Amino acid sequence: MVAASFFISPGRKNDAGETLVPALMPEQPTHINANTVANIANNGKLQFNFTLHSIKHVNTMATFNSTTNHTAKWKFITIISVFAAGIIFAADDANSKIFADRAEKEFQRAQKQLQSGGNSTNAVQFAHACYDFADFATSDNQRASLANQGIDVCRKILSADPKNARAHYYLAMNLGQLARTKSVGALKLVREMESEFQATLGLDKQIDFGGPARSLGLLYRDAPGWPMSIGSKRKAKTYLEQALKIAPDFPENLLIVAESDLKWRDTGDAKEKLDTLDKLWTEAQKKLSGEMHERDWADWTTRRDAARRKLAETSAPLTSPRNGR
Repeated sequence: MVAASFFISPGRKNDAGETLVPALMPEQPTHINANTVANIANNGKLQFNFTLHSIKHVNTMATFNSTTNHTAKWKFITIISVFAAGIIFAADDANSKIFADRAEKEFQRAQKQLQSGGNSTNAVQFAHACYDFADFATSDNQRASLANQGIDVCRKILSADPKNARAHYYLAMNLGQLARTKSVGALKLVREMESEFQATLGLDKQIDFGGPARSLGLLYRDAPGWPMSIGSKRKAKTYLEQALKIAPDFPENLLIVAESDLKWRDTGDAKEKLDTLDKLWTEAQKKLSGEMHERDWADWTTRRDAARRKLAETSAPLTSPRNGR
């Protein structure tokens, strides 16, 4: 459990008009060596992915495991920032160490800031940092500890300010991290993630370049369908297209639609989206520059190349084993 102390009373305002929330003083989780990046083994599970892009980029992959006795289990594998909607980004060791170290430092900075401040902005930043750092956890206990800290702080924000869109957003994100540590219990968390993303969408659809709609689209795309869960191709297409309309020049939105089209064998639309992405690529690199986007561009480059290869393979004419045509 996360230990908490309360410096202030909920509902108070600071001089800037921000709602003050009970500031958490979470215990520092078991130290995670920034040089060790979490490698999540497949362990024979059938995997399906959905990207959840945050300000520093986030991505969650859900894993459904059906054992020989037909017992259904779920685990959610969140691949953050340098990830792929359908493709796990394989950063080289040097970059992985850098990204892990940055996530740890940001977590520590946000934690100290929250302890010394206590306003809703500080709290949301801490919840964001919990989510990012949890991606580098080396055990379920470490990941759950970080996720629960992010969940707790978001719930405290929302108890004082129910319309805080970013608190809803990062509550959903951290629920996804927690789901990675669960088995059958993750199914319930999927529903709560859906609810929190819906709440975010209703409050601020612009967050994270259409993040709420994009996240819902991926959740519906990759979750199992009824009666097991909420998966729905129709809903997935609706929300992914909505995210694209909200932020048409954001590379993640175009990539996800292209990847989804390839998943659904709609090669014509996939090619159209990839061509559009190529046209805006250089300008987007200028707009989305700096350290905070390095993981994004490493991920997007890998995924764009992979999508192009898959499109070429899918579009290639079938050849006869007898005449090579």
